[in-house]
Amino acid sequence: MSDDDTHDTGRSGRPGDAPAGPGDASGGQLGDGTRAVRAGLPEPVKYEPTLPGPVFAAHFHLPGDPTGPYTYGRDENPTWTHLERAIGELEAPGQSGVETLVFASGMAAVSAVLLSQLRSGDAVVLPDDGYQALPLLHEQLRAYGIEVRTAPTAGDAQLSVLAGAKLLWLETPSNPGLDVCDLRRMVAAAHEAGALVAVDNTLATPLGQRPLQLGADFSVASDTKGMTGHGDILLGHVSCRDPRRAAEVRRWRKIVGAIPGPMEAWLAHRSLATLQLRIDRQCATALALAEALAKHPTVTGLRYPGLPGDPSHEVAARQMRRFGSVVSFVLPDRARADRFLDALRLVDDATSFGGVRSTAERRGRWGGDAVPEGFVRFSVGAEDPEDLIADVLQALDKAGAAAG
Repeated sequence: MSDDDTHDTGRSGRPGDAPAGPGDASGGQLGDGTRAVRAGLPEPVKYEPTLPGPVFAAHFHLPGDPTGPYTYGRDENPTWTHLERAIGELEAPGQSGVETLVFASGMAAVSAVLLSQLRSGDAVVLPDDGYQALPLLHEQLRAYGIEVRTAPTAGDAQLSVLAGAKLLWLETPSNPGLDVCDLRRMVAAAHEAGALVAVDNTLATPLGQRPLQLGADFSVASDTKGMTGHGDILLGHVSCRDPRRAAEVRRWRKIVGAIPGPMEAWLAHRSLATLQLRIDRQCATALALAEALAKHPTVTGLRYPGLPGDPSHEVAARQMRRFGSVVSFVLPDRARADRFLDALRLVDDATSFGGVRSTAERRGRWGGDAVPEGFVRFSVGAEDPEDLIADVLQALDKAGAAAG
């Protein structure tokens, strides 16, 4: 994996009343687990909890001039501040000036970047194999007079339609196909052409990949997935290198009101403490599952960036620190895939990924992804790997037996 994302004691985050990040009295470098456990916590106060509880407030006491960080509940909230600092410390340790904003969902975060940065007459380059809700944004962007260009993630194909664009939107690894583009190359080419770069980092999380350290202007994610990891919160975030751009995103959040509830923000911050534990377990099991699937005769089209033989492995190994929890593969047809999913005992048939409980689904049922009818997206959870792999193999055998 890449050495670019070193663990350091640098601090980042937006201004507020909480400290910028976890200190390290020894002067050494903080590991991912330490950083995740300590991220965003305020300085300890006697008799106060380590992580303050959620602040439920629509307004705050505000005598005199409206100065200070907290004036109205749609603009700021102390619970958001702690969470935004925490995510910022994970996204960009050691980088000053990086600001993070949290949103009500991943799509709220995606929309905030696109719609705050683009104007009528601008052009944007999007992946044609990205998250299935992106085509809905295509329609809205075109309605605002914005030119939408698309190309695949694989082979850095989006560069072929980059000329004159205002913004290059990348999703790597892509969802659900798990293709990877070369972030350094894409960022360098975009900046040379005068374009901004935003990276959807949902699948990798900041522990798997740090787009800002690779030069991107925005790192965006649906924290509904791996960041919070329990399948019980809708949340998203944007981390940005440029304070002026961050202010534009912040203004959009205020106008639209796509804000998270304080309880969701507090639960998300609580969940970050186990991020490294969850991600390491999930990535190790995902690789073991991919290796087992590679040996099964009914499985084709297997993709996992951590497999040495995967088409994306070489590029992924240069820029990713962990390869993620998602494995994709193809079964012979729709009926076989449905029987496989029905036969699983330890896996939920659900449409999300990154949670502690494994999930899988036949992506073709939604109609928005260009995948075969037997395409399965499998999100590896925190179960014992031996149990999970045994369950997958028995389900494959049962689905095959019913076909014979």
